[in-house]
Amino acid sequence: MQTKNVFHKAVQRLKKADIQNPELEAALLLSHVLQMERTALLLAGGKILNDAQLELFERSMTRRLAREPLAYITGIKEFWSQPFKVTRDVLIPRPETEFLLEKALTRVKTLEGDLRQELKILDLGTGSGVIAVSTALELAAAKITAVDYSFKALQVARHNAQKHKVAERINFINCDWFDGISAEAEFDIAISNPPYIASAILAEPSGATPGSLQPEVGDFEPRLSLDGGDRGLKAIESIAAGLGKVMKPGGWIFMEIGADQEKEVLGIFQKTAVYESMKVFNDYAGLPRVFEARKN
Repeated sequence: MQTKNVFHKAVQRLKKADIQNPELEAALLLSHVLQMERTALLLAGGKILNDAQLELFERSMTRRLAREPLAYITGIKEFWSQPFKVTRDVLIPRPETEFLLEKALTRVKTLEGDLRQELKILDLGTGSGVIAVSTALELAAAKITAVDYSFKALQVARHNAQKHKVAERINFINCDWFDGISAEAEFDIAISNPPYIASAILAEPSGATPGSLQPEVGDFEPRLSLDGGDRGLKAIESIAAGLGKVMKPGGWIFMEIGADQEKEVLGIFQKTAVYESMKVFNDYAGLPRVFEARKN
């Protein structure tokens, strides 16, 4: 069967399943199966798929129609214009986290002094390592500590660091938040995308109501990386309580938060009496998304 026919049939099947961006998803699945760039695929409409390729594509389509995320099927997700390995042991990187990194890097570039100086950066809950690796690529002198409770997630993060040739500047630690970090570490910057979804939302059947999670998230992504406890604030409270002990005076923290958590997060950090210059940035959808604060 020709590539163009396989593509058109796949688009129709994805549309029928109410999967968004069916043309893009069909093209990415075909690119994955044929090991071709998407631009080259568009020029190869007459290419004939052999039986093995058709079988692999059908298996991939079956997984996607079952709402398994595309990134888990292909094993790759782009972040900060770079490809990263992802598995079901890690969250799939999202534009909201790119916005988090953007805000952190913008602040770094406004700091006084020579940006070639060594900066000590802490990535709390590194997952696939996209924040740690992207930060290392952007800041050549930065030394980064990347922490995650999941050993399997750290294996993925280490693979990505090696792939992008920055592994020698990232120290990966398998621990629960601050358990494996010295109180004398004195980080300049801390960045975190912690679990911030309320347990009750995760307990709802995926896609059952307008406020519930999509099946791609609720049924496939790691619960450890999503579940923020009763109000979605458990991890955030732990970070607020422990972070001041490992940050330099004047050090900055950046954290991704839920769109309905702005007031509560500000209140949590205000109670510690450790932070100042607190604010929340709205993302490109106009939703509160990134918390910023400085250790006083």
